[in-house]
Amino acid sequence: VQLQAFGGGLVQAGGSLRLSCAASGRTSSIYGMGWFRQAPGKGREFVAAITWIGVLTYYADSVKGRFTISRDNAKNTVYLQMNSLKPEDTAVYYCAADAGTTYFSNTYYRADAYDYWGQGTLVTVSS
Repeated sequence: VQLQAFGGGLVQAGGSLRLSCAASGRTSSIYGMGWFRQAPGKGREFVAAITWIGVLTYYADSVKGRFTISRDNAKNTVYLQMNSLKPEDTAVYYCAADAGTTYFSNTYYRADAYDYWGQGTLVTVSS
């Protein structure tokens, strides 16, 4: 599975961005997809996740109510709509695919549970 993330950029606080993550290859093996972020000098942080089949979504408390994860299976693409952005949302955002577990609902927040990663896209929120 190959993942390509794009859509990052510079936005003012309170603004919106939509990130996309296009999956290719053996997408039939995917159980779920997630978005993580890494701010300068910090570790990788879970943001949101979605099952590949069904409609289960998961969010970090810090983004709940502001970010929305969705997917388009016909396009093999997962989106992260980010609204009401804050300077603390500034980070490199990575998408990831879990193709190795059937217990995605228990592991979605763990970076080590994901098998494939995109290259990351930078989101900068100015105050």
